[in-house]
Amino acid sequence: MARKTSGFTLIELLIVVVIIGILAAIAIPHYGVAKERAYLTTVKSDLKNLAISEEAYASANSGKYFTHTYATTTDSANTFGVSDKVAITATAGAGGWSATGKHSSAPGHTCAIFVGTTAVAPAVFDGAPACD
Repeated sequence: MARKTSGFTLIELLIVVVIIGILAAIAIPHYGVAKERAYLTTVKSDLKNLAISEEAYASANSGKYFTHTYATTTDSANTFGVSDKVAITATAGAGGWSATGKHSSAPGHTCAIFVGTTAVAPAVFDGAPACD
């Protein structure tokens, strides 16, 4: 009597499970790094938007800049509001301003920007946001 053979053997299924496990072990750490980069990019984007808002404010107010702490998305002083989970503190100085920002999902990282004032770490170039 002939046996009908169809389907996969246990060994074949175990090999597939092992391969999927290896691929997952490679991909999961990279996913975390990509998420963290995305959070920092959000903060940088908010700092660039703040720069536009600060310059618009200075243009309308005899060159004076605006000092404020933005902690929530509804805190829209000076026509600027931060993204979700981002906190930015802008400080006006003589002839310029600086700001630092953090994302609550990327602890231990700070982003900064400065314009016309002393550099604020980690930013090193005037008007260019940078993160550590």
